[in-house]
Amino acid sequence: MDNKALVAQAIAVAVPELDLATITAKLETPKSADLGDAAFPTFTLAKVLRKAPQQIATDILAKIDQSAFEKVVAVGPYLNFFFDKNATTNTVLRDVLAQGAAYGQNNDGAGANITIDMSSPNIAKPMSFGHLRSTVIGNAFANLVKKNGYNPIKINHLGDWGTQFGLMIAAYKKWGNKPIEEYSVDELVKLYVEINKAAKTDEAVADAGRNWFKKLEDGDAEAVSLWQTIRDASLSEFQEVYERLHITFDSMNGEAFFNDKMIPVVAEIKDKNLLTNSQGAEIVDLPTLLPDENLPISMILKSNGSTAYITRDLAAAEFRQREYDFVKSLYVVGAEQTEHFRQLKAILKLMGHDWSDDIEHISYGLITINGEKMSTRKGNVVTLVEVLNMAHEAALKQISEKNPDLPNKDLVAEQVGAGAVVFNDLMNERKNFIDFTPADAVKFEGDTGPYVQYTIARANSILRKAGVEVNVNDLQLDDAATWDTITLLKNFPTVVRDAWSKRDTSMTAKFALRLARAFNKYYANSKILVDDEQRNSRLALVSAVIIVLTEALNMLGVEAPSEM
Repeated sequence: MDNKALVAQAIAVAVPELDLATITAKLETPKSADLGDAAFPTFTLAKVLRKAPQQIATDILAKIDQSAFEKVVAVGPYLNFFFDKNATTNTVLRDVLAQGAAYGQNNDGAGANITIDMSSPNIAKPMSFGHLRSTVIGNAFANLVKKNGYNPIKINHLGDWGTQFGLMIAAYKKWGNKPIEEYSVDELVKLYVEINKAAKTDEAVADAGRNWFKKLEDGDAEAVSLWQTIRDASLSEFQEVYERLHITFDSMNGEAFFNDKMIPVVAEIKDKNLLTNSQGAEIVDLPTLLPDENLPISMILKSNGSTAYITRDLAAAEFRQREYDFVKSLYVVGAEQTEHFRQLKAILKLMGHDWSDDIEHISYGLITINGEKMSTRKGNVVTLVEVLNMAHEAALKQISEKNPDLPNKDLVAEQVGAGAVVFNDLMNERKNFIDFTPADAVKFEGDTGPYVQYTIARANSILRKAGVEVNVNDLQLDDAATWDTITLLKNFPTVVRDAWSKRDTSMTAKFALRLARAFNKYYANSKILVDDEQRNSRLALVSAVIIVLTEALNMLGVEAPSEM
């Protein structure tokens, strides 16, 4: 039984009016270790027991069996529990060393499927830095749900369909001067920017784009051939980014995959009497059907018969539910699409699909670089490859200054640079806006990924200097200076559960920073390698920190080099 369970059990015996689940939900962790390791507030019991909270705390204290704790005290309306530090320390170290990377794992999900719609760049464009958030947040959620016992299914829902590809083909037909196979993605982007400018002032150009997309939907051979070539060139470039971030997918089915799956969906919507004709287009009139939801109309078919983005998303949602029987379906997409997903869920619900309640929009805020937003249409875009290269160079410079003789400096710089980019994103609450500065993100000090990586490298250096294997059967650490570190190690399984329940991957990154700080403080004030009876136990602590910090970074999608 863990310490939190011990506290809940002790209170349940003393206060039979409360069940274990209620007590556990009310337990708090004091902000200061001086106030204990767990606290139980008594405010909510005042009405039930008809006493002041302070008196309730005092009365419960008198009934508590304190034998399992160092001490229990009543402080105002709180019962504060202090754990047996020595017993807890050695239990935590044994658990971490015995379980290794599996420490913190639970089976809450019982292997159920969770689909994660993530990354989703548009073909015919480079993967801009703006796609970082969907990519790394989605990957972190996949790792998080796996740690909680679910089976994540990562879906890269490529933006490979829609009117913009009609415009792309129209641009090539208008200005192309060589075979499409010879165009780089950068050259295609220039055509895309040019056609967008022209379409704003020339309706004939805009019509050409719409007509080419209609041909694409109808299976026109030339349109499909041009589209396929553009798609293949884009995927080749995307793969470089994914390899550098060590991200893989279970499905690369983009919007185009659902082209032949939309007809039955449209028919289903029509059969449910949800379609209304509006100026030649077919819409779902959500303001009329759901007047209290404050949703706009949703276009299903345009006046020329082509489909809309939401039509493809409806087909994708139905396909995923049939294919994967998900318990949750996550869409890691920017906050600007919030209304779109409200429409999606509303239409699915009107169609009679109660599983639409399991769809969640994992929204996130805008990311800028040096204060500027990126836009492919305006030709103002910084690619993700460029950012990874900048971070790599900045990391290499620091490594060369700090450890010029380090073997494989370039490989470590790639791990540190890419890790810095990912960690810089994930340490922020996802709904916040972020401005990214590469030079700050790769610093070895402060709230950065390299700081955590350097802590792991430092801990590994200690073990190399020790030159011995840790004996897990000889743990007897009673050093009070380790308590902050031990408490964090003990709380890692709770962080894993809480990060998922709160849909907040930043909790993992913030935990890693706290643990790194606690260990570095201990390291700076302790003689870990001194040869005495507790040396093995101190080395066990170092090993446990390496295991948990490495696993926390792995959950974020960040590598942990053993030397830096």
